[in-house]
Amino acid sequence: MRRFKDLEAFIAVVESGSFTAAAERLDIAKSAVSRRVSSLEERLGVQLLRRTTRRLNLTETGQSYYEHSARILADLDEAEAAVLQQHGELRGNLRVALPLSFGTRHMSEPIAEFSRRHPRVSFDLDLNDRRIDLIAEGVDVAVRIGRLADSTLIARRLFEARTVVCASPEYLERRGTPQTPDELADHDCLLYSNLPDPAKWVCTNEEGGRHSIDVPATMIASSGDFLCAAASEGLGIVMQPTFIAGEAISRGELQPVLTDYQWPVTPAYAIYPPTRHLSYRVREFIDFLAEHFAGVPYWDRDCC
Repeated sequence: MRRFKDLEAFIAVVESGSFTAAAERLDIAKSAVSRRVSSLEERLGVQLLRRTTRRLNLTETGQSYYEHSARILADLDEAEAAVLQQHGELRGNLRVALPLSFGTRHMSEPIAEFSRRHPRVSFDLDLNDRRIDLIAEGVDVAVRIGRLADSTLIARRLFEARTVVCASPEYLERRGTPQTPDELADHDCLLYSNLPDPAKWVCTNEEGGRHSIDVPATMIASSGDFLCAAASEGLGIVMQPTFIAGEAISRGELQPVLTDYQWPVTPAYAIYPPTRHLSYRVREFIDFLAEHFAGVPYWDRDCC
């Protein structure tokens, strides 16, 4: 058992990047992690990690040992999961990363349903819009909306995230409804700061012609939910994903404009790190999400 604990601590340090992060991942004291790694190095008679004040680096021997050790733990996890699967039971922890707004609005229901089906599976959820390193942070699966830049990750498409341009009925009555994209330059626009170029809105017309509009920034914010709330209060026109704006549109608080034009559509994926074995609980969860979000998303019904 001690050898296994030492091995588990070493792998956690390598994948987390620090003793502190490894301690949080294993839910033990940092001193215990350090003690276990030192015990492992002493028993093997080799140095596995080079420790400096700023970072940790694997030695050549440590890299080889890590690769073999990670496979051993993956095989053990797969073996246990296979036995449990034969008895119709999934168990263990699922560490899942979700975009903040999407996760808050649309993931509680599927996670609750999955938990009812598999009550011995626990969830560790990270709701954040930052692009995390799945391997370094020990994440099993992430939902990511947008083009994938990291080709080392494995992805399964879940749905298409449509975008809508909208404003409150009060704003449109006061300022007029734009009839062409170019007219947006004369309106108050609410911009999402996490886009590469927040002030440039792009769409295509029915013939496929591309429009690129430089819109004025009346407000810029890093929260799509806040921007939609501001638009509902009549502060301007907003461009947001329908999974955020759809609810306000269905209540009549926001009204889509320029609906004859195609605004950005981006794919949403369930992504996970490449491993020799994909655990049964991760595979089941990804399959479940693909089934749950199949077809036209429910939030698009009132956004056309």
